[in-house]
This record gives sequence, C-alpha cells and structure tokens, in this order.
Amino acid sequence: MDSPSNSRVALKVVAIGGGTGLATLLRGLKQFVSPLRRPSDSPQTAATSDNAWISGLTAVVTVTDDGGSSGRLRKDLGVLPPGDVRNCMIALSEDEELLARVFQYRFSSGELEGHSFGNLFLTALSSITGDFAEAVKLSSGILKTRGEIVPSTLVNVDLDAWMQDGSRVRGETNITASNQHIREIRLVPANARPVPQTLRALAEADLITIGPGSLFTSLVPNLLVQGIPEAIAASKALKVYVGNLMTQANESLGLTAADHIRVLFQHAGRQIFHYALLNSTPVPAALKMAYAAQQAEPMVNDLDAVRAQGVEPLLGEYLDDTVVARHNSRKLAHDLMEFVPTHRPQACS
Repeated sequence: MDSPSNSRVALKVVAIGGGTGLATLLRGLKQFVSPLRRPSDSPQTAATSDNAWISGLTAVVTVTDDGGSSGRLRKDLGVLPPGDVRNCMIALSEDEELLARVFQYRFSSGELEGHSFGNLFLTALSSITGDFAEAVKLSSGILKTRGEIVPSTLVNVDLDAWMQDGSRVRGETNITASNQHIREIRLVPANARPVPQTLRALAEADLITIGPGSLFTSLVPNLLVQGIPEAIAASKALKVYVGNLMTQANESLGLTAADHIRVLFQHAGRQIFHYALLNSTPVPAALKMAYAAQQAEPMVNDLDAVRAQGVEPLLGEYLDDTVVARHNSRKLAHDLMEFVPTHRPQACS
C-alpha cells in the first residue's frame, strides 16, 4: 500500500495487552491509521507524524477476566469474557460518540444490572455465529474500528497464581484481591493456542508493543498462550514495552520498571523486546497521595537495571494531567511513530 506522503513509512502494528491500558494506547494509535485525517478532523484532533503512518493495526487482547459483567456471562453462558475486547473496540471505533456510548452503556437495575450493552451484544453474536472471534469481527464492523481486535486465544482459560508464601490462588478476581505477592502465573489449560490471525499479524508486523496494563493479569496471560512468545521473538518487528505509570496493590507493589521487564521475560521464556517506553513526568503530590491510599505508587525507573537486561529505556512525558494516572495516548502513539522508522528492526534471541 502506498503511503499518503512520499516521506512517510507505512507500518503494520500489533499491540498486545488488556484492560484500560491497551485501550488507552489504541486510542492514540488509531489516529495514525489511514486515512490519517478525515474532513471532519480539526487541527487540534488530527494526529500527525513526519515519519510514519499505520497501514494495519491489530490488537491482541487477553481473555482471562472472571469478574463483573464479563465473569457473570462467562459463568452463566460459557462465553469468553467480552469486557476487555469491548473496551478495545470502543477505543478503535471511527466515532466514539453515539454507537460507542451505546456499547459502553451499563444497566443499573433489574436482572441486567451491572451488564454493559456491548458485553451482551458480543455474547449474543458469539452464540449466533458459534465463534467469538467472528463476533468480535462483526461488532468491529458495526463500530467501524480503525483496526482489528483478536482475542489472544479462543480457549476458555483461567489463571493460576503461585504466591511468594507458597500458596496457590485460582482466578483473576481472586488473584487481584489476594494480599500476597505473586511469584508466577500459569494458564489453565496450559496448552491454549492462539488465533492463527495473531501469528500472521506478528510475523508481518513492523512494530509490536506490549503494555501498558496490569502486569500479571493483563500482560503476562498473553505470553502464556502457546506460540505467541515464539512468534514475537521470531518477528523482525521493532518490539517495545510500554511501561506502567503506577504500581498496583498485590500485583506489582514494590516492583520497578526492570522488575516488570524481568517478569515478562521469565513468563515468555525469552527476551521479547529491546526497548521500553517509560514515563519521566513526576506524579503530582495529590495524585500520589490518592494512589498511596490504594497501596499503589509511581513506577521507579531503574534505568541501569533495565539496560542490564538488554533493553534500552526511552523516556518521555506520558502522564496525562487528570484526576487519575492515565497515559497521554496521543503522545505515546506519536513517539512510537517517530521512533520506529529510524531504528532497524531485529529479531530477539
């Protein structure tokens, strides 16, 4: 496909993760998907890059959620949890207005209390088609997403966690609620395979990102699906870890940026990226205090320890000025688009 500008490089991008973190990154990346700019875009809302645009964007989303609306649907109907997939569809939608608001609408009373319309819609389509991936594809078409969303596996998987005290905890909700620090995560069943489309996208990618997101329950589960770590490592794409802004109680409290990378490499069984995009913006005191009450703290960027793992840190001001710690999706995407064309992709060993 030809680039909209002779000076810009067309990139195929695969973003891996789950939860709100992946949706935040996708919201920024979609602005670089062709067409880069629509007639309705204003100079304030249209993203630009002197170096690159995105000719194909694929989101690989974890499917281990067993709480809330997703957990209820999973337990009652045996479907894959739709919540994280729904968030990614909204983030990539052409117009995050009426249809997106409908998909995010959450019922507040009656038997449907707590369920979002999007979750119910995906569940209905999945039952009709008999294929969750096809349901995601059809729903994405309705929302006119600027990219493809693929579940990391179509197997109904659970998480098993081994804690530092030797105890074992089953299920994502129980794991995040535990007071113990996590030592290792495993998938049940352990032989879950990825959707073939994921492996093709990874093989053809120019850029692969993992994160941001909950370390053990959003990022690691994708790396436990058989074939995904190997496909990432074998790909000639530039691979970048997008670091979290804050730690999380139980999941990552006390873990530094280098610790996050070490955990990802250990669960993948190999090095799967060479760069880490890390936030350098100081967290305001009031925001820091609010997170301290939740047993969370700003991520410590121990750069020498990061480099010691064969990963080059890339620092940027990525904290959005809001009442909660959120990445600036536009800045993240812009820096990735500026960085990738100037660095030679390499396969991980």
